[in-house]
Amino acid sequence: MLNKKSINHVLALLKDNYRHYTTALEYQTPFQLLLSTILAAQSTDKRVNIVTRELYQDYDSPRALLKLSTPQLEEKIRTVGLYRSKAKNILATCRMLVDKYNGEIPVSREELMTLPGVGRKTANVVLSITTDFKAIAVDTHVFRVANRLGLADSGKVRQTEDQLMQHIPQDDWSAAHHWLIWHGRKICKARRPLCSSCFLSKHCLYYKNRPVSLKTKNK
Repeated sequence: MLNKKSINHVLALLKDNYRHYTTALEYQTPFQLLLSTILAAQSTDKRVNIVTRELYQDYDSPRALLKLSTPQLEEKIRTVGLYRSKAKNILATCRMLVDKYNGEIPVSREELMTLPGVGRKTANVVLSITTDFKAIAVDTHVFRVANRLGLADSGKVRQTEDQLMQHIPQDDWSAAHHWLIWHGRKICKARRPLCSSCFLSKHCLYYKNRPVSLKTKNK
């Protein structure tokens, strides 16, 4: 893991480059963000946005979605990964929101995590964007980038989250989630990271440990 001075420098560079970035998911209400975040698991934000642009025209609330049967919702979201299990969880979540919360989204992480299909990452995403709750949602990009750079050193998602919270000022938790996501999408890609064009390469533990022959390759 990087030392404290290097961590602070990396965070400053990430902030400078991604300070204006936020979620790529398109939404108008907290419920829509919740639904889109559930759909985004094992799928891309781009694909989810294509699906929800049409879905939210007629089904933009828990009560509206409950008009659909499971097979009908499956058909509307079939181009996203794991669409069958997601359709089942989404309708179960909508039913719980209507019955227990009068159609509103609960504003505590613990309550959100009782909803079908909603884990800690999804709850952190929704709360950190729609409320003042400070959280770092560790998705595949955050996990990969944090551990490659040396901001964390763990093979476990929750431990990575704990280490990031330890090293990042709390006021930056929610924003840092987006810095790491966008760096993962633009530069620190899963299969072919663009190390030679990365503004963090001289600080990055992953880059320092790569074979010399790979350090000049972008493709």
